Amino acid sequence: MGAHPLVVRVTPTGTRRGGGADSGLRRVLRGGVVNMAGAVVGAALNLALIVAITRAFSQETAGLLFTATSVFLIMAAVANAGAPDGLVYFIARMRVFGRHGGVPALLRLALGPAVLVACLVSALLLVFARPLADALGPEEAAAYLRMLALFLPFAVLTDSALAATRAHHDMSVTVLVDKVGRPLAQLGLVAMIAASGSAGLLALAWAGPYLPAAVLAWFWLGRIVRRAAPEEPHEPGSAPAETGTGTGAEAEAEAERVTPAVFWAFALPRALGGVAQMGVQRGGVVMVALLNGLAGAAVFTAATRIMVVGQFGTQAVLYAAQPRFAELLAARDHAAVRALYQAGTSWLVCLNWPLYLSALVFAPEVMRLFGAEYSAGALALVIVCAGQLAASALGMSDLVLTMTGRTGLNLLNNVMSLLANVAVCVLLVPSHGASGAAVALVAAVMVRKLLPLWQLRSLVRLHPFSRPVLVATGSALVWFGALPLLLNAVTGGGLPVLAAAALVGTAGHLCTVWRMRDHLELRR
Repeated sequence: MGAHPLVVRVTPTGTRRGGGADSGLRRVLRGGVVNMAGAVVGAALNLALIVAITRAFSQETAGLLFTATSVFLIMAAVANAGAPDGLVYFIARMRVFGRHGGVPALLRLALGPAVLVACLVSALLLVFARPLADALGPEEAAAYLRMLALFLPFAVLTDSALAATRAHHDMSVTVLVDKVGRPLAQLGLVAMIAASGSAGLLALAWAGPYLPAAVLAWFWLGRIVRRAAPEEPHEPGSAPAETGTGTGAEAEAEAERVTPAVFWAFALPRALGGVAQMGVQRGGVVMVALLNGLAGAAVFTAATRIMVVGQFGTQAVLYAAQPRFAELLAARDHAAVRALYQAGTSWLVCLNWPLYLSALVFAPEVMRLFGAEYSAGALALVIVCAGQLAASALGMSDLVLTMTGRTGLNLLNNVMSLLANVAVCVLLVPSHGASGAAVALVAAVMVRKLLPLWQLRSLVRLHPFSRPVLVATGSALVWFGALPLLLNAVTGGGLPVLAAAALVGTAGHLCTVWRMRDHLELRR
């Protein structure tokens, strides 16, 4: 190249240094809207699934299913070996540097070991189903665990394929397959089993839909990869991302060199972090089952369903923002990262605070939806909602830390979060049951949310205190905090009051968000 400067071309999915006016918010918003549409449907289907199980079967049967599926999800986090996060990270970098042709090789590199590990974990779960069942108590626990083990590889294949499609900014398959299709199939199968009275097939009804989900996800991914592969690096409209004699060449070379060592050095620490994170999310159910009985596990699962419903809204934003954060960090556009973090936090508050505030104010009414015997979980629900309000306001710091490539720190944070969860569970669950597990869950979430903000201070200073976040919190507090409390005080509460408060609050909140859309970065 001699004395001529080297120009690295970036496809339109990349970013120029400095980010431009919208910092990629338009693409994130577009993907977030698609995900949000699926999240609303998926949240309703998952809540309906839990309600159907708790109302159709005894607390012991429901607790056994919830505990067994929690073990399944923890084992799935072990089995995927961090491949989904690795695919998002490296495919996003390939797109930044216009190297779409490397995606098929990357998929082979990632999925071979992941499928092998999934089959191994599945075999281990089959072998050790009996000892685990003895710890849980009921005789049928072993049959539940063995049935779930057969579908473990399909869960890993589904997660990996969907992650790769999201890295290409295609959110529709995640919505159709994971948010809508799979829970709809689970609900239909559970309804059939409830009508037949054959509780022994509940595990099959829950896990069976992973098989068609895996087939559909990989078919869709194949179409995306085939469309993207023929694209040339130097497309019309592409822009130079960097001009210089060395830095651009080094960045492009780094983007091309995704060796097995490089990929798994990123993915494996993230896998361990993902296992710890899933242990926090689902380990509480197992801990309550072991320390307080299956009935307590059923109550804790019901009390945390609101959190899971809220996570669908959170994932709608996270899935859309994840590849964009990776692109911005690859381009070292820290100002755009900060802007996206603060805008994303305001969107999380707009989506999640209405749900958690409503459930907090009307906790007894919400718990009675699962059955009269579940009303004892009202305190646990209040604790969980308070913690999730704080978590939403702290934003996506853990995601930003992961997309910087600092998976070692992410692992440390998730392990510390898991340790906090286990320690508080051991202290509180034997005497306080579901409420003690809820305190443990909140403690773990705070550890995972606060540590990344401190660890990122030397790279990009992130904080959620901004005009968009203040506008979002103010609207939610008025329409879903003050208004429901007033109605509750005047009328004495009840499901009709909850429904009325939700309808009026939703209308008022939507009008406020629309009027303040400029401050919430929603015009992008």
